[in-house]
Amino acid sequence: MTEENCILSTKKLLPNQKQVLLNANFEVIEEDFIETKSTNFDMSLRGTKQSHINNNLIFTSQNAVNAVLKRDDLKELKSKNVFCVGLKTKSLLEENGFNVVAHTGYAADLAEIISLIYNKESYTFFTGNLRRDVLPNILKENRITCNEIEVYETILTSKKITEKVDGILFFSPSGVESYLKLNTIKNEMCFCIGETTAEALENKKIKNIVIAKKPTVENVIDEVIEYYN
Repeated sequence: MTEENCILSTKKLLPNQKQVLLNANFEVIEEDFIETKSTNFDMSLRGTKQSHINNNLIFTSQNAVNAVLKRDDLKELKSKNVFCVGLKTKSLLEENGFNVVAHTGYAADLAEIISLIYNKESYTFFTGNLRRDVLPNILKENRITCNEIEVYETILTSKKITEKVDGILFFSPSGVESYLKLNTIKNEMCFCIGETTAEALENKKIKNIVIAKKPTVENVIDEVIEYYN
């Protein structure tokens, strides 16, 4: 690997994450290709049927957790069991007093566990406006009670990248969509945090993809270093 290898991250990395790439002699460009903001959602535990909170909670992202944590009425929620996607989502929940019963790396795997083992329970899924259909569809197919409350919005913040880059880090299907609005992918190697992000690229006929062994930012960075070494 030479110092000429330039990596674009489609979201701003933490300083320590960026430093790992810099220490490995990469040039790093960072841009946030998506933004999230909390919505004014109704979470009244004694409200309408639509806002009724079921016995178990589902989170598939840290964004949803952070949106819910901004609320004052959390005491009742913390008495409920939680199912989530992602180790960092699990950690964030537990740090804030939630009891996580099960977590997986992918939504489809979580839906399978719920369907096989916890299918007699009822669930409320805290989600964003661009959530994928995989989890709710599987629960519906298995006749598992689940309602949804949209707690945050994902906004595409596309930017034209004029620098020549060798590799691109992608962390969500939304990030892929945002990047491709103003940019094309030719020979750049695409490093993806997980299978669903990779699928968004594959749907655009892009083949030069590396998927992280585990769905974390750190593992994406590890793949970059391993690939170029």
